[in-house]
Amino acid sequence: MDKKFLYRLSQLLAFVLGTKLLVVALLTIALYISTFFLFNQEESFRNFVFDFRVHGIIFCSVLSIGAGGIINQFYDKEKDKVTRPFRTKIQSFLKQKYFLYAYIILNLVSLIVAFYISWRVFVFFIIYQFFMWLYSHKLSKILILNNMTFVSLTLYPFFGMLIYYQTFSMKIFLMATFLFGILLVIDILKDTLTKNVDEIFGYKTIPNCFSKNTTKLFIVSILLLLIVNSFFILTKNIQHSVMWCYYLLGILLFAILIFYYNNSAKNSKYYIMNILRLWLFLGIIAMMIDGIIMRV
Repeated sequence: MDKKFLYRLSQLLAFVLGTKLLVVALLTIALYISTFFLFNQEESFRNFVFDFRVHGIIFCSVLSIGAGGIINQFYDKEKDKVTRPFRTKIQSFLKQKYFLYAYIILNLVSLIVAFYISWRVFVFFIIYQFFMWLYSHKLSKILILNNMTFVSLTLYPFFGMLIYYQTFSMKIFLMATFLFGILLVIDILKDTLTKNVDEIFGYKTIPNCFSKNTTKLFIVSILLLLIVNSFFILTKNIQHSVMWCYYLLGILLFAILIFYYNNSAKNSKYYIMNILRLWLFLGIIAMMIDGIIMRV
């Protein structure tokens, strides 16, 4: 009985890892916080709670992201055996066909809900799911396009909420550029950590197609652009707010990371990547606190 329980538990864990449930949960929180506190600045909390179209769109996004994680690990399974042996071992408790069934079901449910909301939302998610598959199947192995596509797909649901509320402004554009830059640096740093494995399995990434110094120049240039971007954001009517402090401290952080990256040991890439991930999470918290203060 104990062995059967452990086996079922391993299958559940395999499915959780396959769908990247933690990533999905964080993106869901980020979607709700950014939607209510950034894109939707006029609607009351009560109206927001009962706006089922918004919840439907976020629900479709969550299902599509989960399906994207499944298809990505399906195409990357050989590479993951080397780079993520523990996760691959756990996932072996569940046959690949079940992952594919889950991929089809998640996408299908997402499209049914999307069609119920409107045909425009349906088309929006058809495009999203197609490019999710195309990225995993082809684009993830194409130089530079792989990084740009990955980051764009990560931000795609946020773009959908921006269109829904039609909250276009220079401030939001600069914030989106800021987020795009951080995600791009994280993705390139991740490629530096799997450089040799990527080369073996035919993934054309910046670290294995350019020299070490050129790769460093890419990363440092993006960090410098993030500093410039943050300066512009600070001028866009967010004075004396939590987000103002966040972007101000961000300038200092990026400057420190540039210095650390150029003058540190080989583990610097790993630490910088996780510091930036933490900074994104703190940005979500800062946006929520700032939004609550502004609405009180």
